[in-house]
Amino acid sequence: MIYLVLFWEFFKVGLFAVGGGLATLPFLSSLGARTGWFTQGMLADMVAVSESTPGPIGVNMATYVGFTTAGVPGAVVATIGLITPSVIIILIIAGFLEKFRQNKYVDQAFYGIRPASTALITAALIGLMAISLFGTSTAGLLHITSISIKPLILFAVLMAVTNIKKVRDLHPIVFIAASAVIGIIFRFAE
Repeated sequence: MIYLVLFWEFFKVGLFAVGGGLATLPFLSSLGARTGWFTQGMLADMVAVSESTPGPIGVNMATYVGFTTAGVPGAVVATIGLITPSVIIILIIAGFLEKFRQNKYVDQAFYGIRPASTALITAALIGLMAISLFGTSTAGLLHITSISIKPLILFAVLMAVTNIKKVRDLHPIVFIAASAVIGIIFRFAE
């Protein structure tokens, strides 16, 4: 039964999260709150791990949630659930692409989807900032009593360091590795 629920929940996420992996975050946040499979803090950790591992962020997160919920079979089922809507939609679009390629209504529909995708990514950004800076979800922002100073210091240091010409020319892997090390140090310093 859990496999069917995992497939269905991630099928819905994959169906409605237009705009890439970060657009799945509001849906995953809601999923965690409804099912109890993960907390908002775990979601932030999933984003960090998914961003630093190869592959699409949404797929990495679905695999992670599926694994923590129901082991390896759960990881496979959740991942398949997430990508199935995209595969179906791509197959349908490919079948009709030649016929509707120059249709102005199709062009306008895709133009209208862009702001929705931008809004989903912005909502994800706000949610991650709330967790990182305030240690709470966006729902708890009305009851903030303190700001976590470590993320602000880290942000300021990283902004200053990455604006140095020689540092900017480094490979992105260097930044990912350095951020991982700093994150581990900050975690153990608590």
